[in-house]
Amino acid sequence: MLSTLSQCEFSMGKTLLVYDMNLKEMENYEKIYKDIEYDALAKVIQHHPDRHETLKQLEALGKELQHLSHIKENVEDKLELRRKQFHVLLSTIHELQQTLENDEKLSEAEESQETQMETETKP
Repeated sequence: MLSTLSQCEFSMGKTLLVYDMNLKEMENYEKIYKDIEYDALAKVIQHHPDRHETLKQLEALGKELQHLSHIKENVEDKLELRRKQFHVLLSTIHELQQTLENDEKLSEAEESQETQMETETKP
């Protein structure tokens, strides 16, 4: 009976040692898992520029956008001016065409009147 009890105690001690070893192994696995996860995140973070550089780029892009907006406004103003000038030009051309047509009609009327007078004065 003593030997059975001794074997039980030995088995119990062995089981406790295995249990403690398993707990330590679990802790070790969790630590390794966290280290792997940390390294993976660190690699992802390393691919991105740092905050200071990103803010500098963002500020530069903002200034460029502002400059391009100013250029766009100037171009739109020029375009509007050119539209108005083109409209004035077309209106002037139309008026000149009307004047030329009226002059031609007047000339034709004068010529027909002169020919009519000449035919009337000839006996």
